[in-house]
Amino acid sequence: MPKIYRIKGEVLGKDEPMVFTKEYKVMKEEDAIEKIYLEIGSKHRVKRTLIKILSVEEITADEVQDPILQAIL
Repeated sequence: MPKIYRIKGEVLGKDEPMVFTKEYKVMKEEDAIEKIYLEIGSKHRVKRTLIKILSVEEITADEVQDPILQAIL
């Protein structure tokens, strides 16, 4: 059964770090981390070494803040 993970982090390399918070519904924590690397890297043309993940936490469906993920649930 898929779980919901919230990932917080920042993208380094520019003048100021870009802070992000994303939520994913995946099977395991490693999948969520891989997904954030793929998404941030492709949208912002950033290498994985410049993406710093600060925290990964499993959350419940009630704690979801992403409106698209809320609609899916």
